[in-house]
Amino acid sequence: MPKIKTNRSAAKRFHKTGTGKYKFSKSHASHILTKKTRKRKRSLRKPQIIDQTNMREVRLLLPNG
Repeated sequence: MPKIKTNRSAAKRFHKTGTGKYKFSKSHASHILTKKTRKRKRSLRKPQIIDQTNMREVRLLLPNG
């Protein structure tokens, strides 16, 4: 039987936590920051947790964790 391959683009974006959830970084935080508010830039710094509705798709992309 062939091995199940991990989707490499997803592996670079999502990381599994100790409890089995997936965390990711928000986009739009790298450049053109002058027009963005302090509050918006602050919220972009924090890692986010994948919503329960998207959990199935991420698990299929990352079968090996």
